[in-house]
Amino acid sequence: MVSNSTVVETKDNSQSDYSLQLCRWNLTPIGVWPPSSSTSKLNRVFSTVMIVISYSSILFAVIPSFLHIMLSDDNVQQKLRVVGPALHWFIGFFNLSVLLMRSKQIKRCIDHVEADWETITRLQDQEVMQRYAKFGRYVAMTFMIWLHGSVLSSCIATAMTVQVIQIGNETRIIHPLPCTFYKKLLDVSVSPTNEIVLATQFFSGVIVNSVTVGAHSLAAILVAHACGQLNILMAWITEFVNNFERERKGVYFTEIGIIVEHHLRVLSLISRIEDVMHRICFMGLFECTLDICLLGYYILTEWAEHNIPNLSGYFGILIAITFDVFIVCYIGEMLTEQSMKIGDVVYMTNWYYLPGKAILDLTLIIRRSSIIIRMTAGKLIRMSIYTFADVVKTAFAYLNFLRQTT
Repeated sequence: MVSNSTVVETKDNSQSDYSLQLCRWNLTPIGVWPPSSSTSKLNRVFSTVMIVISYSSILFAVIPSFLHIMLSDDNVQQKLRVVGPALHWFIGFFNLSVLLMRSKQIKRCIDHVEADWETITRLQDQEVMQRYAKFGRYVAMTFMIWLHGSVLSSCIATAMTVQVIQIGNETRIIHPLPCTFYKKLLDVSVSPTNEIVLATQFFSGVIVNSVTVGAHSLAAILVAHACGQLNILMAWITEFVNNFERERKGVYFTEIGIIVEHHLRVLSLISRIEDVMHRICFMGLFECTLDICLLGYYILTEWAEHNIPNLSGYFGILIAITFDVFIVCYIGEMLTEQSMKIGDVVYMTNWYYLPGKAILDLTLIIRRSSIIIRMTAGKLIRMSIYTFADVVKTAFAYLNFLRQTT
């Protein structure tokens, strides 16, 4: 892209790093952040080791918990108590696998963002990019605070309580586990086994939350960047049409091809975002539906028992999960609206002053913008505010059924 007289003199990766920083902080410690060509062998080995540790710690929590649900003699109400945490850990395992399988696509998205910061040098365009980068960063920070804060504080509160159990003539004091452990695999009612399993589950909880926060933050940051590029494109279109009435000297755009190429470039980024995120979004909607149902059930149960500490913990997790899915649905809606606005902006310009060929070129842009771009869940469900409302309604319908049957 050719720049005008107003350019940024010094260029480095600090601006692109500003938008991607929080996402990298969450994904690098668990080995998911894709390596670059400059990544050292030591860092690559560290990533591999952390991936193995992450998988092992999550499976150490998930497998015994599901075995307890399927094989224990507990009643339905007791098993429902442990389904929620086990589901959260399992979804984290799935999201971790998706991020690792789509590592190359994630790397291309990151390279795309960095290339945009390097090639777009006009100050007014970079201000638009910075505004949307700040929005993506705020969303990522909110994900970190709410999800890490609610889930980990609930795990800490659970670990700090003690439970007295009677085994024969012996009385034991243990710490409850966030994920119930199948007792025939390992006796967690004795020390130090109880403390070791508790520490391992807490560590795996940090990993699961980092995976979820990192995946959703990545989606928010990339979508915010794409929306910023679409806004820049709208400004270029308006400038192109207005400059046709003036002298060509000093005009920033000399060809409509610059606009068309950038439009296609943004669409390619959106396609990669969809390819990376549609599986994670599908599992996110699935988890949100069941979690709202189960957390509502837990809240009703604890309310009947007047257990205030557990009530506050469940409310915090419910708010965090609901807010998490709402934001993902919202950015999907925002992406669709911004992509469709391109055609409206073209139509609202003074296109009638252009020569016939230029009008036909703009008509092609309108035609391409009329194809609705959607961020989907599993390529089946459109991520939008209406989808979020449907998820909440479905979850409360399941809650009502669960309450009546149990």
